[in-house]
Amino acid sequence: MQNANTIALLGMGGTIAGTGSLGGVGYQAGQIGVQELMGGIPVPPGFGVKVQQVRQVDSKDIADGDWQALAQACLAQLADAQVAAVVITHGTDTLEETAWFLQCVLPAGKPVVLTCAMRPASALSADGPANLRDALACAADAGAAAQASAGQPVLVVAAGEVHGALAVRKAHAYRVNAFTSAPAGPLAWVEEGRLRWAQALPVARVEKPAVALAALPWPWVEVVTSHAGARAQVIDGLVAAGVQGLVVAGTGNGTVHAAWLPALARAGAAGVQILRCTRCVEGQVVSAAGQDDAQATALPPLKARISLMLACMQA
Repeated sequence: MQNANTIALLGMGGTIAGTGSLGGVGYQAGQIGVQELMGGIPVPPGFGVKVQQVRQVDSKDIADGDWQALAQACLAQLADAQVAAVVITHGTDTLEETAWFLQCVLPAGKPVVLTCAMRPASALSADGPANLRDALACAADAGAAAQASAGQPVLVVAAGEVHGALAVRKAHAYRVNAFTSAPAGPLAWVEEGRLRWAQALPVARVEKPAVALAALPWPWVEVVTSHAGARAQVIDGLVAAGVQGLVVAGTGNGTVHAAWLPALARAGAAGVQILRCTRCVEGQVVSAAGQDDAQATALPPLKARISLMLACMQA
């Protein structure tokens, strides 16, 4: 069914499409097509759904080419006047990275909602069907459209919660409610198919054009984490191998091991772009008054890597 309120459902694989286990371990991700995942899932009143299988992968293995294909599919759907929103089924392991990538490259205007599952479709208590139902409800909600118009088109729906692409993180390895937006908390909750938003919805519209993606291969950007006993050879080796950007996840307030300081200076002199953040789960790098650091970023390491890759791409 397709009408002026069509939701485009894009499949990327993941645990939500996994089979082979009655529990939450020992299964194979990305086995069921997105069309089959829609079986028995209620569609929001007044909306239709059309499906497209973009990829069928375990999200831990997602690559630049998969992101490129997904972005292209999203752009094509968002450009269709019949499409009101996009929903994406995805694996949990790299969902926060895909959400931030899409937030960076897609235009404002229409909601793009990612959902997932911590248990495969074959599990006795699979969470995927409820998550997909909730994601469709979110995509059809006027509040999601307001978020998209205000410059936050990409949302994540899981375990009855709605998270923004910037704040969302996978915080637990196994439990069903694995995602968090700490310390702020979810943007909204899905309750029996209805959205309850945590705060007043934005009203101002933001013009956010899509980012032009370069042809593959994309710039090589790595995350390196400072730790006790860190060795300069890690940095020097990556530079020698041709890395174009480094995100340094520092200890505490973004500090790095003394052994890395000269190596990072050599990397910068060689033209490697560097961003510095904290490896801590909460908080961000805070600079002293008058000592702002152009290399410091408030983004967590994995999202900083995406932003730096896109910046290298535009350079």
